[in-house]
Amino acid sequence: MRPTALLGGLAMGAALALAAPASLLAEDFPTRPVTWVVPYSPGGITDTGARVIAEEMGKALGQPVVVENRPGSGGVVGTEFVARADADGYTLIYGTQGTMAAAVSLREELRYDPLADFHPLHFIGASHNIVVIPSDRPYKTVQELVDYAKAHPGELNFGSAGVGTSSHLSMELFREVAGLEGAHVPYKGSAPALNDLLAGRIDVLFDYAVSSSPHAEAGGLIAIATNGGERNVLFPDTPTMAEAGFPDATSGSWSMILAPAATPPERIEILTRAAHAAMTSQAVVDYYARYGSELRELEGEEAKAFIAEEIDIWAKVIEAAGVPKQ
Repeated sequence: MRPTALLGGLAMGAALALAAPASLLAEDFPTRPVTWVVPYSPGGITDTGARVIAEEMGKALGQPVVVENRPGSGGVVGTEFVARADADGYTLIYGTQGTMAAAVSLREELRYDPLADFHPLHFIGASHNIVVIPSDRPYKTVQELVDYAKAHPGELNFGSAGVGTSSHLSMELFREVAGLEGAHVPYKGSAPALNDLLAGRIDVLFDYAVSSSPHAEAGGLIAIATNGGERNVLFPDTPTMAEAGFPDATSGSWSMILAPAATPPERIEILTRAAHAAMTSQAVVDYYARYGSELRELEGEEAKAFIAEEIDIWAKVIEAAGVPKQ
């Protein structure tokens, strides 16, 4: 049964209190701010979206939810930090396809188990990447990029938001499908990768639509494809990979709110209610609708089963692409 969203005024709050089990009524939590670790650099869609959710989640909890950026190793650094944090409900993690699924196959030594060490509170959303290039490059379409890369083997630098991120995995899938060589240049998030793309230090980047859009509108970048099944609302004239002739390069990314697995069940329930309230709030729904992200009501064991499936899926992609372990 899905938890009731904590929306509305005092009447709704009273109704929830009456419906809550005695263990929840007795729980004095939270009494101080909750820290939500975002394991990427400030400024990208992950960070900005998390801050919108955090504000709404704080309203439901009655205490601030503070976003703390801990970038490094494609999100692994921040995720490891939360895995070792006190399981008291006061430290949460922003989990992604990269940190909760791909990292299992990409890391030689991963000091956390996505399934054993974390409890999913609520799914955030699923989205897709936009393939962007500097506007001064001789290739202006996906096919032209492929032709250029094959005529200049190993010369192109493919950037990503970090090892194991959706930006990286989408790029590796594309290179495997298209048969391309080139260096992978990982960054600590989307923002620094975009800076180097604009400066011409890398040649191709699979990025989030919201962070690439202003630069494309300003003329510094050109969007040549989206790897989603449908065109992105911010780039309605940009073809999908399938439309560009590479249907097998279609993929996507996702994110979740998670707590350490040993967090007391009563606090898990309170946090889950607050996460659900945030994700169904008008502010969050409107924010993600602007970027074409798909919000889902997926929690607890269902979300954990989803992560298990994703671990298997990306293990196969990583093996097929021959991505070396880090």
